[in-house]
Amino acid sequence: MSHPVTGHQYEIAAGPYRAVVTEGGAGLRELTWEGRPLVLSHGADEPAPAAFGQLLIPWPNRIDRGRYSHGGADHQLDVSEPRYDCAIHGLVRWAAWDLAEHRPDAVTLTHRLLGGAGYPFRLDLTAEYVLAGEAGLTVRVTARNTGPVAAPYGHGAHPYLTVGSPIDDCDVTVPGERYQPVDERMLPAGPPVDVAGTPYDLRKPRRLGEQAIDNAYTGLRRDAAGRAWARLSGGGRTVSCWVDDTHPWLEIYTADEAPAEHRRRGLGVEPMTCPPNAFATGIDVIELQPGDAFSGSWGIMSG
Repeated sequence: MSHPVTGHQYEIAAGPYRAVVTEGGAGLRELTWEGRPLVLSHGADEPAPAAFGQLLIPWPNRIDRGRYSHGGADHQLDVSEPRYDCAIHGLVRWAAWDLAEHRPDAVTLTHRLLGGAGYPFRLDLTAEYVLAGEAGLTVRVTARNTGPVAAPYGHGAHPYLTVGSPIDDCDVTVPGERYQPVDERMLPAGPPVDVAGTPYDLRKPRRLGEQAIDNAYTGLRRDAAGRAWARLSGGGRTVSCWVDDTHPWLEIYTADEAPAEHRRRGLGVEPMTCPPNAFATGIDVIELQPGDAFSGSWGIMSG
């Protein structure tokens, strides 16, 4: 008897929304509204291409040469992105997660990350996906340090928003006051820069055209509830991604190097608790003490 390569497929639904979350990586494989995709999806027998829908734990984005220091010790992670000589997107996006609860409108998965080479810390992780007919999808990620020493921690996620047409023809809104320049290895090149007067100013809706972006934004404008909203609009449709105030960073990626059939068909809008190369720089890294927990939420909805 064969099984999907991404493991069990957990379907949830509420009102016009439907989602599929995978055992592999606790990833968001599908999200639709009235049968129309809100994120780029992939097959159950296809490992997530270009990190589609994956959770990025215990760090998002890149770490230069996989090297960082913490607690007076130097650490060397596996270089998982040889092209740029970096460790990328954490340690759990290909791991099997355990089912904790599955209701018609929600699923909760857990994973125990044990200490290993480069990250000798222990975390108990929980990912909860909830659908509501009005609010769409809410994702809540929690990490608890169940080890004996403080652990460096950050998390992120990698959905690609879509309205079913190429993003070149779409209007994009990103609420960031500053963006992070990067060098030829996609690592930070100096401090974040004010977006005013640059092609990266997306604070008001703007047609994307052929502009390529693979940069983190910060200084996020927020609503009264503390949420920052990014939006993609086109063809009479809009899809929105929000992040709570535990996420001061949003990576925006125009999918220029996604597989050909998906290239620039969706906009990567990646909630992040810390910026690229954070373990090496220390910027916004969470010092998770033994017994402590950290949670953050984000979500996607139509409109």
